[in-house]
Amino acid sequence: MTRHASDDTALRAIAVQGLRKTFGELVAVDGLDLTVQSGEIFGLVGPDGAGKTTTMRMLCGILDPDAGEAQVAGADVRRQPEAVKRRIGYMSQRFSLYGDLTVAENLRFYAKIYHVPEAERRRREEELLAFSRLAPFRTRQAQYLSGGMKQKLALACTLIHTPTVLFLDEPTTGVDPVSRREFWKILYALLKDGVTVFVSTPYMDEAERCHRVALMDRGHLLHCDTPAMLKQQMQGELLEIVAQPQREARGVIAAHPQVRGVQVFGDRLHVWMDHTDENETALLTAVRQQGITVAHVRRVVPSLEDVFISMVAGGQR
Repeated sequence: MTRHASDDTALRAIAVQGLRKTFGELVAVDGLDLTVQSGEIFGLVGPDGAGKTTTMRMLCGILDPDAGEAQVAGADVRRQPEAVKRRIGYMSQRFSLYGDLTVAENLRFYAKIYHVPEAERRRREEELLAFSRLAPFRTRQAQYLSGGMKQKLALACTLIHTPTVLFLDEPTTGVDPVSRREFWKILYALLKDGVTVFVSTPYMDEAERCHRVALMDRGHLLHCDTPAMLKQQMQGELLEIVAQPQREARGVIAAHPQVRGVQVFGDRLHVWMDHTDENETALLTAVRQQGITVAHVRRVVPSLEDVFISMVAGGQR
């Protein structure tokens, strides 16, 4: 079957071209281009100051871009910001739950904000309480919920009006690992209802769970692809080295001409280098000549964190 241009447009939940935002002399987002397909979990990853929150606020119609275009859920963020807001859900880093209201009362409050009809509100409330496993706690005040339960309630409030695109800005920061895992199970369940999820996260293990990931640094998009394809973008080889004293070993390794980068992971060093057997031998010889003990060396498969660090380092060079 021939696919027409209009079909491709319908498959896009988010389309961004040349998006730019400055705050005085600070360029927060610079020439951002990306496309998010309907029904996928799309991850935006980068360090503090990368431009993730600014990007998300522009896509939600909260901030006006200085330049560029963006369409979200079929609406233009610059010309139709109110239409965008009606079609999306946005959970900010500091989503405001009301501590003196119960779980059910918080849901009803947000249903009124979004003008959800009463009959629809009752149905959605029961669905979301069951969906988030908060039904047994419907009468508990929000201030007495655990961190993970608060995040699930915030997500339920964001979903009360049945958005087609869901924006989550670092939703699991400060949440324990078990609650983070449960939160992601809920996100995957949303895909069955056709919801598109756009999530920013500082956790690389969460980025691995996304269908596609955009790596950002200092307002620029470094690369966008599936986690598996991003790992294939990393040039050279990755060595895992355990050496003592570690600080001195890192200094010697970083200065070696064939080494592109070195990062500390606990008691191990991840060394990104132009790899050949001769280069590895020369590197280890240089380390040992400084009186450093090398206890362990092996080649490892790069993680998404390794890839991101290598891309940032490459851009800085």
